[in-house]
Amino acid sequence: MSAPEISRSESRIGLGLGANLGDPAENLRRAVAALRAAGIAFDALSSLYATPPWGVTDQPEFVNACALARTRLAPLDLLDLLKATERALGREEARRWGPRVIDIDLLFYDDLIWRDDRLVLPHPGLLERAFVLVPLAEIAPGLRIAGARLADAARGVDASGIRRLTSFFS
Repeated sequence: MSAPEISRSESRIGLGLGANLGDPAENLRRAVAALRAAGIAFDALSSLYATPPWGVTDQPEFVNACALARTRLAPLDLLDLLKATERALGREEARRWGPRVIDIDLLFYDDLIWRDDRLVLPHPGLLERAFVLVPLAEIAPGLRIAGARLADAARGVDASGIRRLTSFFS
């Protein structure tokens, strides 16, 4: 699949951030600061949430948050920036869904539907994962992704074990 043409106007994006090693809350704050410095314009940041590990459960709980932002980068260029930011903050590739210093996921890019070997948009599983839906619905309850209103999707998932910690920059 070839890359679609993306205009030089800004695109609205959703980001999911998570960490469970080191100082997870500070790692999320450092990631946002690095992305801001790289030109990503943040419009909204959710609260920080403590969430149970997903996929691989024998690890510390995560701190998760979501952000609404704008970019002029094309989707794959943005993905490259997100991966470079993770590496700069100390992320090392390890076992899938395992512990990590930082994880930054591109959740959506405007209304783009995209599928290739590097990127799937909207992010697969976004509408089934409470650790994404709860913080994302906090900042964009009326937003529709893949036809689903985020507030409705968040009410439809098991959010047990998720607890709000603090606002993003407290």
